[in-house]
Amino acid sequence: MSGLSARDIGHRVVVRHRLPGGQLTDVLGVLQALDADSLVVRHADSTLHQVRLTNVNAAKPIPPLPLRPVDVEQLFLTTALGRPAVETSYLGQWLLRASSGWTGRANSLLPAGNPGMSVNEALKHAEAFYEERNLPPLALVRLGSPAEEEIRQQGWTDARPEQADVLVMHTSLDLVNAAPAYEVTVDDRPDAEWYEAAFDGGVPGPAPAVMEGAPRAAFASIRLDGRVVAVGRGSMTGHWLAVDAVRVDPEYTRRGLGTAILQGLTRWSGPLGGRRSYLEVVEDNVPALTTYSNLGYAEAYRYRYLTIR
Repeated sequence: MSGLSARDIGHRVVVRHRLPGGQLTDVLGVLQALDADSLVVRHADSTLHQVRLTNVNAAKPIPPLPLRPVDVEQLFLTTALGRPAVETSYLGQWLLRASSGWTGRANSLLPAGNPGMSVNEALKHAEAFYEERNLPPLALVRLGSPAEEEIRQQGWTDARPEQADVLVMHTSLDLVNAAPAYEVTVDDRPDAEWYEAAFDGGVPGPAPAVMEGAPRAAFASIRLDGRVVAVGRGSMTGHWLAVDAVRVDPEYTRRGLGTAILQGLTRWSGPLGGRRSYLEVVEDNVPALTTYSNLGYAEAYRYRYLTIR
């Protein structure tokens, strides 16, 4: 008997088992699969270890690893790759993004790395890029970064001073991939029902291209009472899982549906090599911020949009 159950899938475990020669050994990692005959443990290096239950001497869940510090520069760029814009152009290592004006993230300069020219020159190129597309010039800057200071020195100011900071939060999948309390369906592509649940008042024209543009994305949904009442999107960039577009029908709030969507997406990402997760939340969205904090997410950095008047 393994001592484990299906609810332990996605969590760290240690399994002591007997090798063909009769000696005992331990394997430690994330439980990836469990059936009537065998279990599969994924080691930290993504190696899969399949063990027949008849060879298991003892097995048990173990506490998750402590949340490690995050490389904020790397994560800053990863967020752009997890939800790519319809159009992307490079200024050295900086990214110019445009998507017909839908969402700030998909229509702003991302100053990550070296622009390959002076900051003043790079910003002039950015202004021209957005003017050609009839879009306001925007730069998404990580607060407290050298890029923020340099861009502000060129006369760029808060584009949305009335809005709160956006927090980018991160965690280990070990902390958030418990078994969902609801059945979560995860598809490679969203259907009309998914979009209908994700947006009020119709789907913005550029939304499908942005939402489906990542090389590896997933679309989660929960169906209750004959209709889709909760949705969310996930995408993989390396070992990072991005979670966004989580929305619950107002008639079904406070039932843990958003948490279940997040858990369903993290369980999707585990077999694909997912080890860490990030999401974004506006600082004054207290209910969401509280939920994510209680699930183990911690602030990595915060950002704002700058513009030139």
